[in-house]
Amino acid sequence: MSEPAEQSTATAQPTPPTPPEQPTPPPPPRRRTLRARMRHVRARVRRNPRANTAWRLAIGIIGTVVLALGVVAIPYPGPGWLIVFAGLGILATEFTWAGRLLRFARRHYDRWMAWVGRQNVVVKALLALLTCAIVLATLWLLGAFSLVAELVGLGHWTWLQSPIV
Repeated sequence: MSEPAEQSTATAQPTPPTPPEQPTPPPPPRRRTLRARMRHVRARVRRNPRANTAWRLAIGIIGTVVLALGVVAIPYPGPGWLIVFAGLGILATEFTWAGRLLRFARRHYDRWMAWVGRQNVVVKALLALLTCAIVLATLWLLGAFSLVAELVGLGHWTWLQSPIV
């Protein structure tokens, strides 16, 4: 059989007095994020037509330079497409056409990379050879081969000289 539950005969002890409520200190001032600060600066600049024009011109120049560097870097090993997308992203902060172009380029880049990933080794090798040929052609046109030839004492190899430099 079950035993009867023990009943407590102990008396409840009084709880100690709680200290008086002290006001909590105010939270430290929130630091605005960089994005919030930039929005504030941009809103201030927008109110002044001259400053707004100068801002848009500066963003246009910076974005175009980054975009051009990215286009030049596409065939070379490294982050060519990343630089292109960064340039378009800079331009997209001020120009809606750049935002549309950025979405278009990203969509087609992703489609291209998915297509290349589905191809067999022969197609991938042909694409690598094409990329290599483009890199070599641009280095030749920019005069890089003739510069290196001069450094190693092969300056008499005229076929290494660029036709445009």
